[in-house]
Amino acid sequence: MVQSKATDVNEYLAEVPQPRRAALVRLRELCRAELTGFTEVMAYGMPAYQRDGFGEVAFANQKQYISFYLVRVDVRDAFTARLAAHDMGKGCLRFRNPAKIDYDLVRDLLRATVATRGQIC
Repeated sequence: MVQSKATDVNEYLAEVPQPRRAALVRLRELCRAELTGFTEVMAYGMPAYQRDGFGEVAFANQKQYISFYLVRVDVRDAFTARLAAHDMGKGCLRFRNPAKIDYDLVRDLLRATVATRGQIC
């Protein structure tokens, strides 16, 4: 997906092709349920979650995968063992198969993000 021009997350999700939409909706549901004290915004053409004006979590539909951005270094470091089996970029998890998204891992990452404050990469 080329960077979205959507003005809100509902509009963004409506643009996503149906086969991937359910996975992105589930990621949004987890973010909204777990990220208490965060604000849902559109940033850099994707849904993002900010605390105190700083984005800490985001997700996006890419051409070949779904990205889950976790920009907190301390949280990524705390989950090194669990993240080792996943396709990771500098600040994102890449899910090439939406049916294989580890929502339990995502939930745990979100909870750890809320529980602490740390350096944003």
